[in-house]
Amino acid sequence: MSLKKQIDVDLKTAMLAGDKTLVTTLRGLKSAILYAEVAKGSREKGLSDTEIEEVFSKEAKKRQESADLYMQGGNKEKAEAELTEKKVIDDYLPTQLSEQAIKDLVEQAISQVGATSSQQMGQVIGMVKQKAGTSADGAVIARFAKERLG
Repeated sequence: MSLKKQIDVDLKTAMLAGDKTLVTTLRGLKSAILYAEVAKGSREKGLSDTEIEEVFSKEAKKRQESADLYMQGGNKEKAEAELTEKKVIDDYLPTQLSEQAIKDLVEQAISQVGATSSQQMGQVIGMVKQKAGTSADGAVIARFAKERLG
């Protein structure tokens, strides 16, 4: 079953169960998918699961950033609400790679590219992102690449 159909099924189930938080989150995800489809010009065809995972990854990152800002501002309730939504989104994303696995991918990319300076960091990050997809956070990839090449 495609991710888009899975969201629809889960949304109906959440509505029947009366889970307002889940319903709100899933409606937001459906909206994000629709927005991405329109922006890409593929409203009729739809997005592939990989493209939907990329949208969900961005949405999860937004929730994490919002939660961090709420915590800095001292608003724990809103931070917890954002983290709850992020947890729902994470359930639809592939399992994240461990930091060691990301380090290994960075090392492989560096040796494939033959990178020796920070000027080649973009190539390394791009190669790792291509291999890892949405299962690795771009910030973590960049941090390891910078540590190794910087």
